[in-house]
Amino acid sequence: MALNENRLDIAERLLKPHLKEDPFDVRAIRMLAELAARIGRLKDAETLLRRALEIAPDFTAARANLAMVLGRLGRPAEAFELLDEILLAEPDGLGHLNLKAATLGRLGDFEEALKLYEEVLRRVPRQPRLLMSYGHMLKTVGRQDESVDAYRKAIAFQPTLGEAWWSLANLKTVRFGADDIAAMRSALDAPDLKDDDRFHLDFALGKALHDAGESDAAFAHYAAGNARRRTYHPFHPGELTALVDRSIALFTSELLARPGGSAAPDPIFILGMPRAGSTLVEQILSSHSQVEGTAELPDMPALARGRGRYPASAADMTDEERKATGESYLERTAIQRRTDRPFFIDKLPNNWMFVPFIHWVLPNAKIVDARRHPLGCCFSNFRQHFARGQDFTYDLVDLGRYYADYVRLMAHVDAVLPGRVHRVIYERMVDDTEAEVRALLDYCGLEFEQACLDFHKTERAVRTPSSEQVRQPIYRDAKDEWRAYEAHLGPLKRALGPVLDTYPDVPATLSQR
Repeated sequence: MALNENRLDIAERLLKPHLKEDPFDVRAIRMLAELAARIGRLKDAETLLRRALEIAPDFTAARANLAMVLGRLGRPAEAFELLDEILLAEPDGLGHLNLKAATLGRLGDFEEALKLYEEVLRRVPRQPRLLMSYGHMLKTVGRQDESVDAYRKAIAFQPTLGEAWWSLANLKTVRFGADDIAAMRSALDAPDLKDDDRFHLDFALGKALHDAGESDAAFAHYAAGNARRRTYHPFHPGELTALVDRSIALFTSELLARPGGSAAPDPIFILGMPRAGSTLVEQILSSHSQVEGTAELPDMPALARGRGRYPASAADMTDEERKATGESYLERTAIQRRTDRPFFIDKLPNNWMFVPFIHWVLPNAKIVDARRHPLGCCFSNFRQHFARGQDFTYDLVDLGRYYADYVRLMAHVDAVLPGRVHRVIYERMVDDTEAEVRALLDYCGLEFEQACLDFHKTERAVRTPSSEQVRQPIYRDAKDEWRAYEAHLGPLKRALGPVLDTYPDVPATLSQR
């Protein structure tokens, strides 16, 4: 059991008898909700916070917690509705203003978010975490020099702020000097350093040492950061394998050939493993005059799982329910649209688990699978600190099993829906960009436009770890970075099994399922 889950169990053992005696103690309810949110049990946190607000409608702290949880659940519009009431009650609350700016960012209103951050920082300039959040927003809109300055200021005020160090590293284009490395090592030795700061510092030091060519030392820091992170967010690979097994069994060619769903052609889903080139594909397509880039939208997983017992519940849907679900997806995602372009991108990598469901409810949507060499892709994930939602990345064996299950489900889709999914192989995109871009546009039914080859010139907000890389011409350096770490990758190779040997093809045993 994860460290934080143990803490929640202890808290529950202490608080539940108290709440049994006094079920209206809203502060105790809020405390349980905060602990649940910290370990990712966001729906539990939402339920508890709504209960607290039923009892005490004027409990502003609980309302602020609820807005934060709703934002993390991918429901920023609902979170935003709460903010006026929160700020009316406590207009000078820095945390509330920060939350409003973050929510504006989730809604895609980046300029308003930046204005709000700047207004608050004029009032209270020496706030390291607020500076860090400001840096995140500047990075999103491509103002890299200013984002670096914001992160550096945050570090100057709080040298042990691990997330600010990692935010610099995560820009990818920043190279740390010897003084930076010494400062991070000093921060790691600080007494009473919090775990959150420690694993962020490990990831940042890993990046610094990677750039310096010290691969063994870099790997040691990556491994330490991942191991610490995994204690908070363990992954259960057997559950994913079982989901893939059930999906393969249920989504047969006969079932998926049944007409139905919403006929809308608007969405283009870009999915696959994280760190496989999906942001590059998104930037290429969103450079086209007919395509709008949005973000990694949580709506499709929410709709698929919302009926419970996925995938069995999806296979049982009536034609009317399929159409209604497709239209519900379009309604939910409309808030992310900022233009009148006819097509938009949903770039949530984890949507690969729901490809049969996407076809089931949106049969005319385009589906693009971004795929990269398994060792390059998986080790890039191991080097990347994900704040939430990618628990499988903290262990090499988990990564290998996850990648193999992803390939297995996609091979099944290829077998039962030939040609339905367009696959972009990252290495081919790097080696022959124009041919791959033309094939991608042809699949999407789009005329070739030169802007798609000049994608790095496109000005748009990018909210992923690859944001700075796609603002440059095609990035070739990542193809073989894993080779410097090959001595450490034995567990990953064994977990990948035959999927590694046949890349970019798939093992015959998979393609025949």
